[in-house]
Amino acid sequence: MSQTPLKAVVFDWAGTMIDFGCMAPVAAYQTAFAAEGVQLVAADARRDMGMAKLAHVKEILKIERVAEAWRAKTGAAPDEADALRIYAQLEPLMAASAAEHSTLIPGAAETFIELKRRGLKVGSGTGYTRQMMAAILPRAAAQGYTPDAVVCAGETPTGRPSPQMVWKALIELDVWPASAVVKVDDAEVGMAEGRNAGCWTVGVAASGNGVGLSLAEYEVLTEAERRPRVEAAAASLRAAGAHYVIDTVADLPALLDEIAASGRQP
Repeated sequence: MSQTPLKAVVFDWAGTMIDFGCMAPVAAYQTAFAAEGVQLVAADARRDMGMAKLAHVKEILKIERVAEAWRAKTGAAPDEADALRIYAQLEPLMAASAAEHSTLIPGAAETFIELKRRGLKVGSGTGYTRQMMAAILPRAAAQGYTPDAVVCAGETPTGRPSPQMVWKALIELDVWPASAVVKVDDAEVGMAEGRNAGCWTVGVAASGNGVGLSLAEYEVLTEAERRPRVEAAAASLRAAGAHYVIDTVADLPALLDEIAASGRQP
């Protein structure tokens, strides 16, 4: 069967197009949990990154060491009311932290320009709510990134790993079939989302949650120090369903040529 020509790319935001290292959510989660008297390590905040934020809060509360710290602090296991209270604190923290970490990842603007030059439509989806994205969108536009569709957490009945946000983006873009679309994300749940949607699914390893370093922290590492971290993140993305893994979105245009030349379906 011949491959359908590519028609669109749907990007994640933090760790993929903005916020090298996916730093904003970690800082916000740590601050929100600290307000409850529970110290959250970065690894706990990163474990289920990419989910809608309320769902992510609930997953963090299930982590054994977090639940134990919560019981030690409050004398009871965390419940739905606790999750809702943390999330209420998280909303403004996320909005502020996301705005602070809204710099485009190197090569992101150039990749966007190249995709548009090729006639591809560009959609996006995020675990951030529309409120959290309010300050990000104009900042991204000022840097040259203006996707044709933006789908936020809470705008579909179910979030990642369901395919609904991708499908909503495709409806807004008026693009079909899903096999003509490439989903790009730095999180394992985003790989599952892309697979479930029927898209080509591309993981970004170096700039994302898996390595979890800011651009400044990443750039001071030697290549010998970087590579094992990147390879571990790439392996995790492949295990989650990535058809391909690249370091950053700067590598995407060349990969699209490879996908188009493959003659395969996702």
